[in-house]
Amino acid sequence: MSAPPPPRLGLLPTLIFASRWLQLPLYLGLIVAQCVYVFLFGKELWHLIHRAPALGEQEIMLIVLGLIDVVMISNLLMMVIVGGYETFVSRLRLEGHPDQPEWLSHVNASMLKVKLAMAIIGISSIHLLKTFIAAGSLKGLPFCTPEQLALMKAEMAITSTQCTQMTPDGVLWQTIIHCVFILSAIGIAWTDRLMTHVSKPGHASH
Repeated sequence: MSAPPPPRLGLLPTLIFASRWLQLPLYLGLIVAQCVYVFLFGKELWHLIHRAPALGEQEIMLIVLGLIDVVMISNLLMMVIVGGYETFVSRLRLEGHPDQPEWLSHVNASMLKVKLAMAIIGISSIHLLKTFIAAGSLKGLPFCTPEQLALMKAEMAITSTQCTQMTPDGVLWQTIIHCVFILSAIGIAWTDRLMTHVSKPGHASH
């Protein structure tokens, strides 16, 4: 038995529903941003290979953490592009495709928010780890002057042995922001669980 034809929509509902395609340039723009991150990853990897003999263990670790950071941001972009397009624009029709992401089969707006929150926590964790590693080697270095910062930027230096850009307040605020991300993710997941629990049949209040 064939499925019934979709109901005909009026002019205004059709226009409103078709407006979802206005998001398409946004997702295409994120694909361009993904290409930029691929270029950034290749550039940082080339710097690591080219400068490896002259770098210490800590400097190599910081560069590798930077590469992991780029990969995690790229993963976040993919979740937004694929999950957002599937949820808010149109079906990708990947059912049965061998490369279909496991999470895409049950993605919705709430699930996407939870996964994005977890990805942001992962990215924040990498940044915080880089900060703690760098802070462990400060040994009372003075704060960088604007001239030293400009020189470091021009030479694309990862670290400097003469000064530091970090302050105790900066490290503290970065830690606080990371904790806020964690609490926000817990709140989003808890709210999603409550809404799912209430929406299930048989859980209506008596």
